[in-house]
Amino acid sequence: MEQRMRRPTRGRVAALATVGLLLAAGFGAGAAPVQAADTNLVVNGGFEDGLANWFVNNGNAGDGAQLSATSDAYAGANAALVTSRTTTGSGPMQDLSGKVQAGQAYTLTARIKYENASGPATKQFFATMHYGGGTYTNLVSVTATKGQWAQFNGTFTIPATQTVSTARLFFETPWTATPSTDPDLHLMDFKLDDVSVVGAAPPAPASKTIEVVGKLPGEHNPLIGHKFGADGFGLVHDGRVYMYMTNDTQGYAPNPATGVSPGINYGDINQITVISSADLVNWTDHGEIQVAGPNGVAPFTANSWAPGITKKVVNGVEKFFLYYANGGGSSNVITGASPLGPWTSERTSTLIDGRTPGAENVAWKFDPAPFVDDDGQPYLYFGGGPASTSMPPAERFNNPKNIRAIELDDTMVATQGTAAVVDAPVAFEAGHVFKRQGKYYFSYSSHFGGNDFGGSQQPLPGYPGGGQIGYLISDNPMSWPKETYAGVLFPNQSQFFGSGTGGNNHQSVFEFEGKYYFTYHAPTLNKRINGNTTQGYRSPHIQELAFNPDGTIQQVVGTYAGVNQVRDFDPYRVFEAETFGWSKGVATTKVDGGSAQFGGAAPNLVVRDIDNGDWTALSSVNFGDNGARSVTAKVRALAAGGQIQVRLDSATGPVVGTAAVDTPVGQWAEVTAELAGVSGVHDVYFTYTGPAGVDLFEIDNWAFQAATLELPVTVTASARCVGGKVYVAVQARNDHDAPVGIALETAYGERSFAAVAPGANAYQSFNTRAVSVPAGSATVRVTGAVGGQDVTTVRTVQHPAGTCGG
Repeated sequence: MEQRMRRPTRGRVAALATVGLLLAAGFGAGAAPVQAADTNLVVNGGFEDGLANWFVNNGNAGDGAQLSATSDAYAGANAALVTSRTTTGSGPMQDLSGKVQAGQAYTLTARIKYENASGPATKQFFATMHYGGGTYTNLVSVTATKGQWAQFNGTFTIPATQTVSTARLFFETPWTATPSTDPDLHLMDFKLDDVSVVGAAPPAPASKTIEVVGKLPGEHNPLIGHKFGADGFGLVHDGRVYMYMTNDTQGYAPNPATGVSPGINYGDINQITVISSADLVNWTDHGEIQVAGPNGVAPFTANSWAPGITKKVVNGVEKFFLYYANGGGSSNVITGASPLGPWTSERTSTLIDGRTPGAENVAWKFDPAPFVDDDGQPYLYFGGGPASTSMPPAERFNNPKNIRAIELDDTMVATQGTAAVVDAPVAFEAGHVFKRQGKYYFSYSSHFGGNDFGGSQQPLPGYPGGGQIGYLISDNPMSWPKETYAGVLFPNQSQFFGSGTGGNNHQSVFEFEGKYYFTYHAPTLNKRINGNTTQGYRSPHIQELAFNPDGTIQQVVGTYAGVNQVRDFDPYRVFEAETFGWSKGVATTKVDGGSAQFGGAAPNLVVRDIDNGDWTALSSVNFGDNGARSVTAKVRALAAGGQIQVRLDSATGPVVGTAAVDTPVGQWAEVTAELAGVSGVHDVYFTYTGPAGVDLFEIDNWAFQAATLELPVTVTASARCVGGKVYVAVQARNDHDAPVGIALETAYGERSFAAVAPGANAYQSFNTRAVSVPAGSATVRVTGAVGGQDVTTVRTVQHPAGTCGG
């Protein structure tokens, strides 16, 4: 076994030989490795499900091949056929990340065959693991005879010191730098079948559930307390703000004993997190978009950082365009039918990369931020990183010219023209543009100096310090000379949130219902989890943005208080349970099916990992004057004995309703809590109780039912004799504080009164024209207004039988 950068075959084969007995011809599959449980970690190793879970190795820029299913299988109906290889490493690959463990031994078996007429009589093949970056390890080798199935059969042990956050298994021929000089020898087609890696079962994933209260009741920052999110970019659509974020939670893996996670690994992030809100305080978790990686919307990209989004009507259809950084080297875009997808890729290669005109000297071609002007012309801002070494040191520091602006064409998925330099002072990354009152505002994050920016330098007077958000104001979205610099918009967040919360930042600005808001991130949730330390896991924040009369921006102050709630929360509808003002100890996960609130095409999430003592809460819920009579939850019981308690204004506030989750375990059902004394505006806490040590249930959605609005009325009915005939007398007294309409209805006639004053009666004696009538009923309909709502109240009253005469 050998760990290596790409190097000549001789070194690789020699290293394999040192493994000795592992590759000896007499090694039998029955010699199970030490500590290996009988678990096959490879999915669809026989290719009976076609190419599911397999893809072509893409670890290097030059890798490429065609992968297809073939019926020429060693066993079963299918095998994999790899053709058109461009490098020796271009072979079938499966991602075993999260399955294999450092220090464990595994048995690998597989069948392989090649048949190229011009190929050699025998050829060596390798099963190789790529651990990320330049670290490749040959695991097992076999020398195959042309036209015959050969068997890989050996064991390998992953070193205890090997990082396995990335572990991708693939099959290849011995490495050479220039295989195209003799493709028959190095790049032959081959077939693969019956792949297995048997060993220790994959470790249980570390719980990502955040057990502490990270967003304190009454505070509005960070926006969410049950997961992380960075580089927030706000989009306003149909009365909601959607926030798209780098999924910092993806690599979060707290130690079960200490609760502390290893530091964030940006190289593992290939998802974008989405949340939304109609009031900027209660946020709905829409989960993650699998943007990049083998199973991503754009599998030709590996990462998804720093998203930016916009919408535009293209060919008569409104579309949403989500831009993201594919690591530091390029940027890309995917297209959505709505803010929540579904998402597709209209491109097969990255949008911004070394081929982009005008971007050749940009070190980091990332942080793409779109902007569509009032005339419909779209633009994209991107770039950052080290300044060009061709500039003098002082210029590298003060005016690094490392960010670019470029026009997009009408499709929104291609650029046009040449990128223009954005000469932002002390620029580092995170360019973003918005427009207000005819002026364009460009904001960005400043750098921290160092060798990448000319060594030890001092910023020019008025220029931003390290890790601050500066901004420029221009009359042209493509023209940003240094003279348009307007000052610091936001100091470093550590100035407001203390030790452990520093570092660079990433911002956006959006307008919502007449006000402007500024988004940024800070590791405040990470800090509350660990006391006073952080590992780089960031959380989204929002502050209101205010302007001076001359159009300059008043410097933003970061606070835990955040922004005011825009409107009260409406409870009288079906809404997602993963909508939180605050929460404690819960997590969310996607489930099959669409969203009850956002439609069948939107992802559906549920609240999970609910333990005894956990809770979720909503801020400023408006139940109206008449109040709520009940709340219904769609739940899936996981244990017997769980309950949902409804409390007002705090997690220990009065219980106003309780629902027993006594439905069949494992099945989705509805439970209802009858409510008492719930009216007006309150924070609402759902507290969860049940047996300790088990997950109690999952919750999909909530719906409150309003109490029935009624007009107060007192109704009587009697039978009496007048002139030898029975009369049915009906009376209704208006007990309301305003006039009402009253209609009296009997089997013997009807009478209506248009406006009966408060305290007055509507009365009618109906002649039956009979000397005897049986007992019966009268109906009284009262119409009026309660709290501005039109209300009809119907009352039925019984009258006795009546007889007149001897």
